[in-house]
Amino acid sequence: MSEQLKFIVEQLNKDPFKKNFNLITFDNLEPMQLLQILNDVLAEIDPKQVMDIREEMPDQTVKRMSALLGMLKYRPPGNLSDVSTFRQGLVTGSKPVVHPILHWLLQRVHELKKRAYLARFLVKLEVPADFLQDDVINDTYHQYEELVEGFKTYHKECEQLRTSGFSTAEIRRDIGAMEEEKDQLIKRVDRLKKRVESMSNHQWMLEQARQLRVEKEREESLTDQKQEQKNQLFQAEQRLQRSQHQLKDLQQAATDASPESLMKRLEEEIKINSYMASEKLPKDLEGMRRTVQYLQKVASEPAMGQADLQELEDKIKECDSQINQLIEKRMMRNDPMDDKLALYRQQASIIVRRKESKAEELQEAREELAAAERELRQRSSQAQASDGAEVIRGDELKHLVVKLRSKGTMYKKKRLDIAELKAEYGVLQRTEEILRQRHEIVQQKLVTEKGISGYSDTQEELERVSAIKSELDEKKGRTLDGMSEMVKKLNSMIVEKKSALAPIIKELRSLRQRYQELNQEYEEKKVQYESCAAGLESNRSKLDVTNPNSSIVDMQIQRAAEEMKAYVSSDPDEKKKAIRYPCKKLREKQKMVKGSHTINMEQMKMWRDLEQLMECKGQCFIRAQSQASIGQVIQEEGEDRLVL
Repeated sequence: MSEQLKFIVEQLNKDPFKKNFNLITFDNLEPMQLLQILNDVLAEIDPKQVMDIREEMPDQTVKRMSALLGMLKYRPPGNLSDVSTFRQGLVTGSKPVVHPILHWLLQRVHELKKRAYLARFLVKLEVPADFLQDDVINDTYHQYEELVEGFKTYHKECEQLRTSGFSTAEIRRDIGAMEEEKDQLIKRVDRLKKRVESMSNHQWMLEQARQLRVEKEREESLTDQKQEQKNQLFQAEQRLQRSQHQLKDLQQAATDASPESLMKRLEEEIKINSYMASEKLPKDLEGMRRTVQYLQKVASEPAMGQADLQELEDKIKECDSQINQLIEKRMMRNDPMDDKLALYRQQASIIVRRKESKAEELQEAREELAAAERELRQRSSQAQASDGAEVIRGDELKHLVVKLRSKGTMYKKKRLDIAELKAEYGVLQRTEEILRQRHEIVQQKLVTEKGISGYSDTQEELERVSAIKSELDEKKGRTLDGMSEMVKKLNSMIVEKKSALAPIIKELRSLRQRYQELNQEYEEKKVQYESCAAGLESNRSKLDVTNPNSSIVDMQIQRAAEEMKAYVSSDPDEKKKAIRYPCKKLREKQKMVKGSHTINMEQMKMWRDLEQLMECKGQCFIRAQSQASIGQVIQEEGEDRLVL
């Protein structure tokens, strides 16, 4: 019960209910609140049930819920099988009644939604027979039944389309492909038109091609008409032959149809029909009734477990032992008179079985003959409705002729068998009377001399028990065979899945180990890269500070070179531009340049180091990218393996 409550609370807290219950709050609900929750669940299955039960009378609520639960094929537990008790529990909102209903509904909400939807269209309205006497109501009701059958057909087609595997995406792709083919054909036609239009006599050629196409179509239609006329001629010849055969048969029947033969034939048919009506059909009907009762009994019983099967096996063993004991007692007190009657009983049983088998064959032949006549009438009516005359195709006619010949041969054979059976039946009737008289004499002797009564009843009971035992043994064997076959199939499927997954798991393990190694190497390279990048960043900042001083020195050197060029130039104008006298200042500047030379050399060295560091950084970055891509590929392959 706790598991049941837990399941109900979990389902009510999910979509679409969202009740936010726990076990304590749900268990403490009032009866009216519990019934409202039950109504909400039913409304989720059938939207027509949406309402507030406080605005409805209790008897109406119970009637509405009971009707819906009956339509959904809900069966109360064994202790609530009484209808009045169940309805009283619904009226009062009893937990032992409502909780099992909620548990059963919440277990199969989607299935019950579909059932409720179908019930709206498939549950037929009950119309009294008196109302159906009216022609308008009768026609309307027949139209209603046809609509119900049409709904069944359309629903089956819809379900088949849903489960057939077709999708809108595939249909759209097919439509797109067909549109592309259409465009290609249009372009091809345009190209052909352009090629034809370039010719001088293209109009005459087009006209000739059109006439050729018309003549070919005319030739095909004439060929079809010729073939149709041949078929009609063949059918007319066949109808003529059939009419001649029928005329011949009628003439022969008229010559053989004497009053004595007709009376004899009618007496034979009356005897056969009386046997079928008085013996065979009642026996078959009784057997069917017993089968139906047995099936109803099996369907009404709950599902059997291992303990029930063991109990039945014990009962079967007990019945077997009782049967064996009775057989031993019978053998011990065997009577010579019974041995003499056993031969007659065996012969009588053989003859009865032959008689029943022949009667069954006769019944099957009659059913086949009736089905053939119905099919013949149906096809004749269809042919007459199509063209006003009876038309039978060549293949169908051949098949029908062969079938009629086989039926005629079988009919003659059956008539001979029936005649033999009738003769044998007379002998059997006399034998039965003799055996019945002897049996009565033996029974009287047993009762008067030995005081044994009820022996035949005991024997019949033994035979019935042995038949039941054999039937139960056969069913038990089929059940055990089915279970063992299912277990073998499941074991084989498990072994196949394990063998299929073994190499994949093995490969996945090696890939995981490789991924861990590459990930560890990547982390180490990443630390090295970050430390190198930090050093390079610090050197770059130092170089940014010293860069302005180097640009000033370059400008000064350039200016000194220009002054020297002007000083040594032979052009007087250029010499005037040079500085001759402030040599002291120039020497000081020269000293300054010499003093900064070492700094500039160090700076060049630092630039070279910076260049090497940047190259190293680029190589580390490229290597890290390649390692990251390898790790990502391995991880994706591992995820794909896990999905498989």
